Amino acid sequence: MTTVLIIIGVLVLAAIAGWLLLRGRTTGGAGLKRRFGPEYDRVLAHHQGDTKLAEQELGERVKRHGSIRAQPLSAQARERYTARWTRAQERFVDAPGDAVAEAGDLLDELSRERGFPEAGSVEDRAEALSVHHGAHVDAYRRVHAARDGSGSTEELRQDLVEARALFDALLGDRIAERVERDDHTDMRKQHHTKGSVTS
Repeated sequence: MTTVLIIIGVLVLAAIAGWLLLRGRTTGGAGLKRRFGPEYDRVLAHHQGDTKLAEQELGERVKRHGSIRAQPLSAQARERYTARWTRAQERFVDAPGDAVAEAGDLLDELSRERGFPEAGSVEDRAEALSVHHGAHVDAYRRVHAARDGSGSTEELRQDLVEARALFDALLGDRIAERVERDDHTDMRKQHHTKGSVTS
């Protein structure tokens, strides 16, 4: 009888330990790294490597924005957004700054339509996006920062290419990597054809 109780006690303790281990992986540490990707490293650097503060900030973001669920998009809306992005990309050859600004506006509109907060600063919206699109949110910040016109043509081109991955993620497409490679190649070809300067 005593042996049975000991075995049951060990099994219960093992189950509790396993549950705590899985909970830790999904709510902090490795779970946050997995969820936020490069954004985890950015926040960690902001807090001078203080893991506790960084994870506290990211945990707060999850509490505020983790319940956001993507609102459905009609096929017509998807086509409209895709056509507008294509026009912005084509415009890049003659007006890089305007094209990148237009991409930022499109990301704002699309994210609002998908259910992300409408109000607030660019950084407020970036924080909400980071909870669901941590791998691509830096591109959102960059296209908005590029509005000041300080980047080179090559930097603006790279911003637009990287922002396309977030655009595709917001649309719900699973082809971001292929599109990003295609955009990168197409825009480079357009620059060489037009003789654009990429300083």
